[in-house]
Amino acid sequence: MALTPSTMMPLGTEAPGFDLQDVISGKSISLQDVKGEEGLVVMFICAHCPYVKNIEEELGIVARHYQHLGVGFVAISSNDIENYPDDSPEQLKSQAEKHGFDFPYLFDETQETARAYDAACTPDFFLFDTDLKCVYRGRFDASTPGNNEPVNGEDLSAAIDALIEGQPPLEEQKPSIGCNIKWKS
Repeated sequence: MALTPSTMMPLGTEAPGFDLQDVISGKSISLQDVKGEEGLVVMFICAHCPYVKNIEEELGIVARHYQHLGVGFVAISSNDIENYPDDSPEQLKSQAEKHGFDFPYLFDETQETARAYDAACTPDFFLFDTDLKCVYRGRFDASTPGNNEPVNGEDLSAAIDALIEGQPPLEEQKPSIGCNIKWKS
């Protein structure tokens, strides 16, 4: 596990498009399919990373709350499953069912989507406004495995609240930290 920070996509960047298979439904899902009336959270996660495991239960709760307020959520896993079989689509589906993820969970087999977003780690969060322009990129909250900080999603939630309330993007945005994306050789 290489501890890696997110690359912090420039604010205002337009969300790169994608069309990937949902591991839960088996359907092909595009960026436009997941866009909410109030915005969209795109997150790069996986099943095996301890940094994702640390937040996955609360992640489902936060997503359900904001989906009811019109924010779309989508998770994408881009890890190389040949070398990391714990992140296979079957394992991702099991993770989603266990933690009540009710958002699409997409498998980026070619890793093109992760590269388009310049995603670097799991978890890595991106929030886009109604025009699909980046208004937040960074961490879920201050918690990491073993640091005893509460897992509450406060950083991402504050950014979503500001978006919904029509406020400018938060000035302080801290990078997410987690396992590096497992790139294919």
